[in-house]
Amino acid sequence: MYEQLKLPKADIQIRQNAKTSELFDVVRKVWLPYTPEEWVRQNILHFLINYQDVPPSLIAVEMPIKVNRMERRCDIVVYSRTGKPAMIVECKAPGVKVTQKTVDQAGRYNLTLKAPYLMVSNGLRHYAFSIDFENESTTALNSIPDYSSLLRH
Repeated sequence: MYEQLKLPKADIQIRQNAKTSELFDVVRKVWLPYTPEEWVRQNILHFLINYQDVPPSLIAVEMPIKVNRMERRCDIVVYSRTGKPAMIVECKAPGVKVTQKTVDQAGRYNLTLKAPYLMVSNGLRHYAFSIDFENESTTALNSIPDYSSLLRH
């Protein structure tokens, strides 16, 4: 049920109810029903906080945005200390292949937020990109940037 992901081990709180398992969201401080996508999201949150030094207070989870007048939700948005979006993270379940369509989805969300970094992950494969809005270019990165790198952009 709790698939081993290609991320450092995370100390995610799990509890069993009569019908379901629940995961504790370390950012929103709420219990959420287990789904494979939520498992990935929680593991990435722990990775960002514990290994990339992102302050939990500067993370938004399932943030509502409007894209082409439609309500959407960004899985994770990391903010700079000045309150500007620094990175958008799109999470997929481990069984969902990360494709160009997935990257394009995060890119559409970024038309609204204008974050200089994007990350897309299914917990097994992770892709990070730097976005240069001025030159309208995207560069694939070799690793997921830590928080101090996000702020240098």
